[in-house]
Amino acid sequence: MTTLDSTFAPKRCIQEAFDADEHAQNLTRWQQEYDQLSPGSFYGRLDEVALETMQVFKEHTGQALRQQCKVWPESLWIGIPANQQGSRINGQTLTDGEVMCRPGGCDFELVTPEKFDIYGLVIQLPALSAAAERQGIRLDTHWHLMPRRQAARDTLRSVSFLIERLLNSQTLAIASHIHQDILLMALLTLLQREQPSTELPPSYAHRKEVVDRVKRYVDEHLDGPVTMEELCQLTHVSRRTLQYSFTAILGISPLQFLRLTRLNRVRRALRAASPEQSVTGIATYWGFWHLGQFAHDYKQQFGECPSHTLNAKTL
Repeated sequence: MTTLDSTFAPKRCIQEAFDADEHAQNLTRWQQEYDQLSPGSFYGRLDEVALETMQVFKEHTGQALRQQCKVWPESLWIGIPANQQGSRINGQTLTDGEVMCRPGGCDFELVTPEKFDIYGLVIQLPALSAAAERQGIRLDTHWHLMPRRQAARDTLRSVSFLIERLLNSQTLAIASHIHQDILLMALLTLLQREQPSTELPPSYAHRKEVVDRVKRYVDEHLDGPVTMEELCQLTHVSRRTLQYSFTAILGISPLQFLRLTRLNRVRRALRAASPEQSVTGIATYWGFWHLGQFAHDYKQQFGECPSHTLNAKTL
């Protein structure tokens, strides 16, 4: 067994968070923003190991989330959920035997259920190409086009086992390049043999465009209430089609989306508030005029009073 001193060993980091968006910032070099969808106190844990040209992690999130994500440029991310049920990438529902796949520098959206665990691998593209050339392997050239890929169960079990073993190693004394070479071979197998999932219902493109149009509109009008009538006029669809579109793409209704988006924006504002700002001022700025109802909804959603969130920075 080849071992080296700690200078050359993989670098491990374990981080815990009790706010969804704080947790989103803990993953090294990613740009992320998380909205909490399910009610209750949040807990997240991130186990991460940095290898020479690869990032390896396992992420646990206790509440259902809508995640806006972007991994670092010139890289490829593979996400392997411990359980695919209830997770979506870019509005596409994962089925058994599928993994998530996105190139670096590319915005994508995840919707994940409560008590969700996912293994992640990010590899620098030059390192991936060089490894494939050394092994005489021709990679699937379409991996960057589709966010879901079919994967053999034995391949998924092998990769998950390797990641789990690396993250739970007591010493990390084995040289970084050995860990990396083992994981690279598993990754090459995944990208070589399997083909991307391409079967989408005919209605997918239209429904995703409806949802995306609403998102853009809401981002520009978050400081006031937005009605269903406005959204129907904006998207030129009926209330029923609007409902179907959101349920298919995000797994929640348009009304839930509007309410949860505004509550999560208020939470970010409270966490970033200056000393002279108040709960009342922030809540009303974001369009919550009935402060008693706002306080009730906020506590139900996040498991704490808005005043606790505002004052937590000074504790």
